[in-house]
Amino acid sequence: MRKRTWFVLLIVVALLASAAIAQSGGELRFCLRSEPKTLNPLLMSDDSSETIRYLTGGVLLRVNRLTQQPEPELATSWKLTNAGKTITFKLRDNLRFSDGTTFSADDVAYTVQQLMDPALHSPTGDAFRSGEGKVQTQLLTKNRIAITFPAPIAGLDKLFDQVAIMSAKSPQKEMAVLGPYYVAENKAGAYLILKRNPNYWKHDAAGRPLPYIDSIRLDIQQNRDIEMLRLVRGEIDFINSLDAEYFDKVMSENSSMGHDAGASLDAEFMWFNQVPTSPLPSYKKAWFTSTNFRRAISEAINREDLSRIAFRGRARPAVGPISPANKFWFNSKLQPHPFDQKSALQRLSQDGFHLQDGVLRDREGHAVEFSIISNSGNKYRERMATMIQQDLTAIGVKLNVVTLDFPSLIERMTRTFDYEACLLGLVNNELDPNSQMNVWLSSAENHQWNPSQKTPATAWEAEIDKLMRAQASTLNPAKRKAFVDKVQQIAWDQEPFIYLVNKNALSAVSPALHNAHPVVLRPQVYWNIDQLSLGAEVARNR
Repeated sequence: MRKRTWFVLLIVVALLASAAIAQSGGELRFCLRSEPKTLNPLLMSDDSSETIRYLTGGVLLRVNRLTQQPEPELATSWKLTNAGKTITFKLRDNLRFSDGTTFSADDVAYTVQQLMDPALHSPTGDAFRSGEGKVQTQLLTKNRIAITFPAPIAGLDKLFDQVAIMSAKSPQKEMAVLGPYYVAENKAGAYLILKRNPNYWKHDAAGRPLPYIDSIRLDIQQNRDIEMLRLVRGEIDFINSLDAEYFDKVMSENSSMGHDAGASLDAEFMWFNQVPTSPLPSYKKAWFTSTNFRRAISEAINREDLSRIAFRGRARPAVGPISPANKFWFNSKLQPHPFDQKSALQRLSQDGFHLQDGVLRDREGHAVEFSIISNSGNKYRERMATMIQQDLTAIGVKLNVVTLDFPSLIERMTRTFDYEACLLGLVNNELDPNSQMNVWLSSAENHQWNPSQKTPATAWEAEIDKLMRAQASTLNPAKRKAFVDKVQQIAWDQEPFIYLVNKNALSAVSPALHNAHPVVLRPQVYWNIDQLSLGAEVARNR
């Protein structure tokens, strides 16, 4: 009997400890890299402003950053009809904004009208512009609303993950929110204080109101070294995103704080200038427009070494435009291009290239030499460029590395086209392939190797145009996936972008922060902000 009593006592103690953690209150602290440019959720485009939107904005549905699937939030359900042009939401009853103002379908209609107002120039609204004509809202009941767009939008429901609902009638305007926190204090250039929304609607399984943490202090801190020092000292609770070197510093200080979620959505890649009007000599244009040449250069680069050395093992060889981290959209049949310099030389020989005294020459005798530009101050790209330079020497190619300040780099990429190759990266915040329409359509300005084409320059670019438009106008997820898989296959075959690595999603979290499960999607650490809690001792001491 005594043994059983001790067993029961241990359970009670454990439950009490769990409750203490869940009810810890306290103040969560972390840093923003810059001051938010706006607190209007419809005008946010910088990282700091989007952090505020995520912490304060109530949305109709939320894409779960762990499962990558949409889940009900302010809306309990939604339905797409009218060939994908109309989405109807059923809203939760009896909800209130942070200032006590009631929530209804009127607020959703008001938000959509503001979102799509051309005079507002909402960056969030751009994703919803499906065609000519106005977006119509129809109030079906107090808690049901139908929103109709001029043309179908593939993946329409998930786009609402970015739309924070605003009050149509609150005197506080955008400062009245439906999310877990509201902005209580904003000291320009120094910090923001967010406090728990007293009217937040969520509760945990035990019926306790969420969020657990009372307040959040966001300090504006650009200096990464100071941010690191504050984490180690226990003055802040996490760093949402780290590069490889800072991550190793965290691991050396306290390995339990480092979290590597694996390959992120972000890619590092290089490409050759294929613009017909560029000031390059005709023989180099012939090289760069050759699939064999691009594939050979790709095969001559050791991606495993780039990942292991340039990124300290905190990166993975990249496959193509969609990272393996994008669970649904990635074409799992594809693998990274192999490192095979013998195969590279065989491909080159098909185009008349040959080695002569250790120098690769084309069929006209020109030595193969080109320059690659990248942005100065990015130590990872500088390391990659140096390693690629060494790899290409093995097949007789001379590579010159040129680093430029970012304005000069953009000038060459978009205006003068006075460059031969470029090494850059792409930050991906969206899972849906529609977010890459501005890259893959041949008419797009960001179609970097040959932008703003009046008509596709090649048959494979015309095919990508066709496939990207098809997936964007198809509502069936399986059909969309088939189209996007083909785009990835063509990109893999043709290599207009030579994808090199996907950087890992790295973060650091204090042991004092409970229920943190860092993921690859932004925001990596605080995606489940209303479920996070601080240890009881930490809560008391702060």
